[in-house]
Amino acid sequence: MDELTPQDDGTALDLASRLTQDHHQSLKLWLRMLSCTVRIENEIRSRLRTTFDITLPRFDLMAQLERHPDGLRMGELSKRMMVTGGNITGITDQLEQEALVVRVPDPRDRRAYSVKLTREGHMAFAKMAVVHEEWIADLLKDISPDDKGQLIALLSQMKQHLQ
Repeated sequence: MDELTPQDDGTALDLASRLTQDHHQSLKLWLRMLSCTVRIENEIRSRLRTTFDITLPRFDLMAQLERHPDGLRMGELSKRMMVTGGNITGITDQLEQEALVVRVPDPRDRRAYSVKLTREGHMAFAKMAVVHEEWIADLLKDISPDDKGQLIALLSQMKQHLQ
């Protein structure tokens, strides 16, 4: 592909000139964050399956319910986990078969259900959560506490700018 394209006035425009150093850095930053996230996520997926025979989406759903003891509606779970309602239904069905969650009618809307952790679900999640936290600490152990604090602050700032 030719890097020079003619303009209306007959002069050539260098396509690369539209990119600034900031564009390049932004792309590099995005790819670096994505790469780190994918590596950590893949490792956690593997460890969850090997150690607890559970998938990351099932673990994540249980984590959401642990934070909300009164339960969450299916639509709220879908929004929080950023997946379709169909995915939430499938995950909930699996966890319900294992007696880790239960669907209860929503007292505010008889057509809707909330999902709650069962007693067994709370106990199972508590065990997994402790080990999960240890895995994350181990994966990030070579980053100094100061650098972690700086990364948290910078990513918090980025999150605010993106909202």
